Amino acid sequence: MDQSTAIRLTSLAHGGGCGCKLSPGVLREILAGVPAFGAFPNLLVGPETSDDAAVWRLNDSQALVATVDFFTPIVDDPFEFGRIAAANALSDVYAMGGQPIMALALVGLPLGKLPLETMQRIMAGGAAICAAAGVPIAGGHSIDSPEPLYGLVGLGIVHPDAVRRNSHARAGDVLMLGKPLGVGIYSAALKQEQLPDASYRAMIASCTQLNAVGPALAKLPAVHAITDVTGFGLLGHTLELCRGAGVRAQIHTANLHFLPGVRDLARQGFVTGASKRNWTSYGDSVRITAPDASAWQDLLSDPQTNGGLLVAAAPDSADTVLEIFRTNGFAGCAIVGAIEAGSAIVTVS
Repeated sequence: MDQSTAIRLTSLAHGGGCGCKLSPGVLREILAGVPAFGAFPNLLVGPETSDDAAVWRLNDSQALVATVDFFTPIVDDPFEFGRIAAANALSDVYAMGGQPIMALALVGLPLGKLPLETMQRIMAGGAAICAAAGVPIAGGHSIDSPEPLYGLVGLGIVHPDAVRRNSHARAGDVLMLGKPLGVGIYSAALKQEQLPDASYRAMIASCTQLNAVGPALAKLPAVHAITDVTGFGLLGHTLELCRGAGVRAQIHTANLHFLPGVRDLARQGFVTGASKRNWTSYGDSVRITAPDASAWQDLLSDPQTNGGLLVAAAPDSADTVLEIFRTNGFAGCAIVGAIEAGSAIVTVS
């Protein structure tokens, strides 16, 4: 672990990564008070189903994908923090089936608390991920803030017919997830300096792996919906998918993959406050029938940062989807559940 900064970045933040997002319940209350805008025929995706990004039709063959994402440090190494934040922001473009074309940086620096060199390392990490994605950071905005903040505005291009919303899942679909779970639990252990080095390396590898497989998945007609699992945990983002499509979901615990040691850490009490807030927001829409329900509650409401793509697709396409994941380096992909007709709830069995 890089100890290049004498001040632990995570000590300056009340939360970390996507764990510092507003809870789903609070966000719904805020958005309920925002006046609805008039009809815009070219706005293909807006805020109505809490999708990953907005999409604006430019012409018959191109649509613009636009998103913004920033957060407080999830790790202490400034370069790795920048990489994680940038990968997380670009994930929303990929989740819509889009190919990123450009980014703008969002920077918050607590002046007097951190040296400028630390911010330079954070921005260098973000630039490294954007270079790997083949996009420039073409500008941005900075403020003096009480906590360190970093993220991106991500812009991408997608064919209008290839846009994959989080609201088009169909009864009979299978649910597939591209990455193992457990980043929030890792971050809780890291903040208390109890995360083993091997787990830290696994965390960095997962959080910086670009979800660049999104456009390839979106080209498959049998792939009906895609979203990425981030701050609301697997349960929260599955519920968003269900609410948007008017369906229900089953999550099969036997099929879930976790980062190494995550379940042991959770048993030791390394659970984020965001996990508790998530459950408070949507627990009344979840039915856990699997043994040890409280443990599954913690694991599946755990906030992920740059988590895996959650894909709803026709069953006969599952092998193709998983093969695309695996050939692009997502060894932890798996079928994790199914979509059924019914009211918008998630059952964990």
